[in-house]
Amino acid sequence: MKRGMKAKGAVLGFISIVVIAGFLLGALAQAAETLKGRSVATATKDETIAVNDEPGHHLELAVYEGLAFFENGDVAKLRSHSVIDMMPGKSSQAITYNIWTFDDGSTVVNRSKRLLVPDSSGTYSAKTTSEFVKGTGRFEGIKGTGSATGRNFPPGEKEAARVFSDFTWTYTLPGK
Repeated sequence: MKRGMKAKGAVLGFISIVVIAGFLLGALAQAAETLKGRSVATATKDETIAVNDEPGHHLELAVYEGLAFFENGDVAKLRSHSVIDMMPGKSSQAITYNIWTFDDGSTVVNRSKRLLVPDSSGTYSAKTTSEFVKGTGRFEGIKGTGSATGRNFPPGEKEAARVFSDFTWTYTLPGK
């Protein structure tokens, strides 16, 4: 009889520990926030190197600068540093580091991969995935991902390239 009571007590103790641990983990779990917006940027620096494997194929190092407008009313300056493997008339890829600077001085840095698919108008539709690298100010400790769709407009004669994106951030901040 004593053995049965000890076993019953051990089982109840174990269940109690699991319930308490689950409650504590649930209380500490952070609910992800979602923020949507649109960014528009223009190339302010653009250097190319021919790959020389087929006509027009080049690697491009570009800096884009512009603005991002968030659905919560925030506006941020955007500066993007991109390396683009451009294949005119074919799907191309870009790796970009974006620095978003808000009015209060807070910043967000994310690294993105952008797939560019040409269309009949000479522009490229784009799909982007990103991951947050770091944040400062109110975004200190940011973690999460982003996604975007948009368009890349190649430069015309004596014009700069232009890009726009509709994006969604899904992220957590410590202590929230």
